[in-house]
Amino acid sequence: MGMAKKVAALGIAKKVYDEARKPQNQARIRAAVRKLQDRRRPR
Repeated sequence: MGMAKKVAALGIAKKVYDEARKPQNQARIRAAVRKLQDRRRPR
């Protein structure tokens, strides 16, 4: 059972990695990070 969990986690991680490499998704990720950084800055 532990082996199946690891294989499933690896498959999910690969899918996330592949999606994050797409240019349109990179732009979305950068925008989200920028938004979070702006929220954390003291005013």
